[in-house]
Amino acid sequence: MSPIYILFIVFAGVSMLLLMVLRFRLSAFIALLITSIFVGILAGMPLSSITASIQNGMGNTLGFIATVVGLGAIFGQMLESSGGARTLAGFLLKKFGEKRSSWALVITGFIVGIPIFLDIGFIIIVPVIYALTRDSGKSILYYAIPLLAGLAVTHAMVPPTPGPTAVAQMLEVELGWVVLFGLIIGLPTAIIAGPLFGRFIAKKINVGVPDILSETEPEKSAAGKQPSFSTVVTLIAIPLVLIIAATFVNLAVEKKTLGKSLLTDIIVFSGHPFSALIIATLLSVLVCLRRGFTSAEVLNLSTKALGPAGIIILVTGAGGVLKQILVDSGIGKMLAESVAGSSVPLLVLAWVIAALVRITQGSATVAMITSAGIISPMVKAFNMSQPQIALIVLAIAAGATIMSHVNDSGFWIVSKYLGMNEKQTLKSWTIMETIIAFSGLVISLIISLFVR
Repeated sequence: MSPIYILFIVFAGVSMLLLMVLRFRLSAFIALLITSIFVGILAGMPLSSITASIQNGMGNTLGFIATVVGLGAIFGQMLESSGGARTLAGFLLKKFGEKRSSWALVITGFIVGIPIFLDIGFIIIVPVIYALTRDSGKSILYYAIPLLAGLAVTHAMVPPTPGPTAVAQMLEVELGWVVLFGLIIGLPTAIIAGPLFGRFIAKKINVGVPDILSETEPEKSAAGKQPSFSTVVTLIAIPLVLIIAATFVNLAVEKKTLGKSLLTDIIVFSGHPFSALIIATLLSVLVCLRRGFTSAEVLNLSTKALGPAGIIILVTGAGGVLKQILVDSGIGKMLAESVAGSSVPLLVLAWVIAALVRITQGSATVAMITSAGIISPMVKAFNMSQPQIALIVLAIAAGATIMSHVNDSGFWIVSKYLGMNEKQTLKSWTIMETIIAFSGLVISLIISLFVR
């Protein structure tokens, strides 16, 4: 196959995916599977090989991602229902004071966004934003943008949230590197897009408290006393610390700077994403039980959490199928050879693909999965180190955050809960998401200069 025909196949595949999602409103899961078959046929694969690739791609991807996303969803649900997010916001606001409240809110979002979906975390904490706006008389954006920036950054960049976890699995990189670089890149990105941009845009757009307070009341439950700040932070930190520790211990053993022993085996086992999330989930269940929830209520919450997780798992599996088709057809290897001869860094290419898909169809998750499927074969061909691949993961995450607009459900949630019209939301939320995308790319490129 000529390079021009290879590019045609990739372009035709992505175009078909977008057409099915946007024009015919097909589920991303079905659209990705059909696209994979279409790409396989254009590449000249035998039909029997295409079905084998579908099975292998789905199985290889879901073996890991289904467990991690499922456990992460339950963990986040327990933290949400126990009142942990509100506890975190209240404590930080008290410590930082009214003058530095925007910094307290970006940190709140940064921490809460790790285990809890962005839209849920925002809806839980938005009554705090209303209260601050009422008391200060400032524009609601002064407080909302820092919170949203913190939530958006860690939701996109720090596992165990589904997006970066799925991309890490498809690119075959240890989750510890993604967590570490996600935190390093995420914090300055959240500060730039949050308190700094929030202060600027609040002067340009003055929005008061919308009249939807009744819709933001927390769900009544068998809740007793809310968990303490230290309990919430510890719960969120445990899986991250275990995963990072296991990554570095494993690296030290491989480099023979640390001898293999029972202790190193225990640390590596405890820091595997499965073990780390099981530990964190069990502890979060215990917090809920101590707070007054019954066993039946905890079970119901777990079942509720797995609903949205199931959709993400299936979409990720279909993305794994696209990756497998590209590998088995040989397109991935040929693409890698073409890129190797160009002056465009793979990190930038990954960001651009994710950004284009995100802008066109709206879903950050679909953008991440699609771009990971295309980039994965190239990563293998370049023989990159684990830290370098982790930076590719974060470039994809940053690109998939760009320019949330009217085709993204997050756009409408923010618009509704902050009482803004479409123009105001585009000038605030959409610009904030774009700042995150470009900041994430720039910082990833800077770090890549020092990573081998």
